[in-house]
Amino acid sequence: MSRILILSNGHGEDLSGSLLAKYFVKKGDLVEALPIVGDGENYKKVNIRIIGKTKKFQTGGIGYNSFKGRMREILGGQIIYLLKKLYLSYKLRNKYDFYFVIGDIVPIFFAWFAKKDFFTYLVAYSSHYEGKLKLPWPCKFFLISKYAKKIYARDFLTANDLTQQLRKKVSFMGNPFMDKLSFLKKESKTFPFYIGLFPGSRFPEILDNLQIILEVLETMSNLKYFESIKFDFAIVNALTLEKIWQMLNKRTWIYLEKTIKNRGSEFKYGFITIKFSWNAFEETLFKSNFVISMAGTAAEQAIGLAKPVIQIEGKGPQFTKSFAEAQRRLLGEYVFCATNYTNKKDQINQTINLILKVIYLIKIDNKLLSSCLDNANLRIGDSNACTKIMDDIKAS
Repeated sequence: MSRILILSNGHGEDLSGSLLAKYFVKKGDLVEALPIVGDGENYKKVNIRIIGKTKKFQTGGIGYNSFKGRMREILGGQIIYLLKKLYLSYKLRNKYDFYFVIGDIVPIFFAWFAKKDFFTYLVAYSSHYEGKLKLPWPCKFFLISKYAKKIYARDFLTANDLTQQLRKKVSFMGNPFMDKLSFLKKESKTFPFYIGLFPGSRFPEILDNLQIILEVLETMSNLKYFESIKFDFAIVNALTLEKIWQMLNKRTWIYLEKTIKNRGSEFKYGFITIKFSWNAFEETLFKSNFVISMAGTAAEQAIGLAKPVIQIEGKGPQFTKSFAEAQRRLLGEYVFCATNYTNKKDQINQTINLILKVIYLIKIDNKLLSSCLDNANLRIGDSNACTKIMDDIKAS
């Protein structure tokens, strides 16, 4: 039995950490988690003990966020909060056999600072961004240290690139965030044409994102063609039906009904009917022919499932123009986005053209979905990443 502390830095990273934790626990290991940003909700769902107090920041990190978003987090106490987390990870170092690090330079530094053996799933960095990965200083120093036992990249290109740069083996074994979807593949069913809508998960940004997606749908609601297409919003619990009802009532959407088992509610505007679903992210992704996304992990999972993605650039603080552009470089040519627009109306009209284009390609171009699958294998990898990573660690 090993005693393991998982250090993760972000919502998507917590998801991967919780999935890996489940596999370690099944093998009899003692696993605890220290989420550096956020409240560790994914760990709580699988009954993994969280070390220390948590605080949920609106952006989930500083990275590609807007300047306003960065300042909000700094003034909101993020720097002091991180220093407290750093001290905690150092203080508890003798309690564990090793640390498992998920994210970027921040948790890597935590593990190195604690002088603790650590394994790294380097999900935050990819050579697809610029062709050759430029690790932030002094991340390379941490990764070539004796404490860094094994490094797992998020794609083949990055694994090969870092193997050369670090002069030590870097492996690609897939991405754990896809494993949560693998069980759905066994439930193959026939669905009508289905478009998943992902406005993100953080407040207050989700409200702005929801508004712009609604504007897109309203603008094309006079087209009878969309009467036969299913639109489904995947919504976090914090955004209640009451809040949604108030927003849509002002926009003159018609409330239809609650759907089966109170898992969703439907509204209608012109020829378009939308459903809001709670606790159904994986099901919505799996059923969708493609997704309209203003989110991070959801877009990656959609690409991993060989589904096209349409982005809509937002105001942030997280899903900004720069974040969206970086995501396109990461995920490849099947992420479509209106970028050269003059105003909001033009952005909406260009997005509608992309929606029509993708529907046309899916129905007419037989090569599209096979190309999406090739891209999925290259950019995201196959399922069972958790098992492969865990077995590799145990064999070391």
